[in-house]
Amino acid sequence: MGFLDALLGRSKPVRPDLDQLFAVPSTALTLQAATGFRPTGQGSVCFAAAEGASFARVRDDVRALLDADTERGGVPVEFSRDAYGYTWLLATQPPEDLSGLVTDLHAVNTLLEEGGFGPQLLCSLLAFQDEHGRALGLVYLYKRGSFYPFAPLPGEREKRDNQLELEVRAALGADLRVEEDLSRWFPVWGAPGL
Repeated sequence: MGFLDALLGRSKPVRPDLDQLFAVPSTALTLQAATGFRPTGQGSVCFAAAEGASFARVRDDVRALLDADTERGGVPVEFSRDAYGYTWLLATQPPEDLSGLVTDLHAVNTLLEEGGFGPQLLCSLLAFQDEHGRALGLVYLYKRGSFYPFAPLPGEREKRDNQLELEVRAALGADLRVEEDLSRWFPVWGAPGL
């Protein structure tokens, strides 16, 4: 950071702590015991896509890495773009292999970061569902290094279950670094896998 950056209040983007994701498999047991939510086997990474050959190379590397799981019975990785122009990568593993899913998401994040696209990483989401079919996303914010729950209401358009989100926060507070600033619990409407 240069002198003018310091003077004008600009700072370098915070480097994401990607290893936070590895806390999720053990936390899932707490989540299941406290709320009845189980992993669905789907998770996604959201990032601001860049143009150019270097980004295309990283995207090909990600696809090659995760599509290699198809040889072992996995599901190919899917890319999509949301209404806001962000790119989502959806990875799938059997629901009982949450550790494998977390490893896949971590690998994607690491490839993006090593390719120089760390500042474009926005969040990762791991999907859960209860016996009543309610969906819950456990969202990891890279820039904050913290998690928050996102619970869209079933059958409702862009409404969330705030009470459930607060219950999940209380249940996971000791296991995960939960985002304390509720204004940063951004809705991720239409997130793949959720």
